[in-house]
Amino acid sequence: MSRYVALIDGKAGAYGVVFPGLPGCTAMGTTMDEALANAAEALRDWAEATEESGTKIPAPRPLELLRRDAEVKRALAEGASLATVPLVRETGKPVKANLSIDSGVLAAMDEEARRRNLTRSAFVEMLARTMLTRVA
Repeated sequence: MSRYVALIDGKAGAYGVVFPGLPGCTAMGTTMDEALANAAEALRDWAEATEESGTKIPAPRPLELLRRDAEVKRALAEGASLATVPLVRETGKPVKANLSIDSGVLAAMDEEARRRNLTRSAFVEMLARTMLTRVA
């Protein structure tokens, strides 16, 4: 899984995310967490559209190189922050996975999945997506 560096700026209620070197790949959100979750979706969609047009997706640029970029320097000086966003591709092909989970945790997961009207698999996938896009 590749991780791309993004610039996030704004204030409570209105955050924006841009990806240096990925023209047109942007996202917004009312909180930083929402903006970054939306950025992960935008990155996935941008990558798919880019590949469909026959263009190769650029490799993630190292943080050290981005910090020397004039546009990035300017954004950071104006208060933007850096974050990494994973490129999580969806294939549409489910695969089986054998997991070992504490029985008490599994029971709680199953209960919550039922409450949300989800299957266990859908609930686990939802949790994984949430954790993959969360800033640590």
